[in-house]
Amino acid sequence: MILILAFIAGAALGWLRAARRGGATADRVQYAFAHGFAALVAAAALALLLGLFGLSPL
Repeated sequence: MILILAFIAGAALGWLRAARRGGATADRVQYAFAHGFAALVAAAALALLLGLFGLSPL
């Protein structure tokens, strides 16, 4: 669930950044996907690191 929320938050950030730059819909979708995937990978890495240190990421 945390990974899904991280993807959605990153996608929203990417969509807004593209909109502020005056991008078309295709640009907004591309930014949203790229930012969402980056946030997903960062959240997974953080959860893995916390797990290695014995903390529950959930």
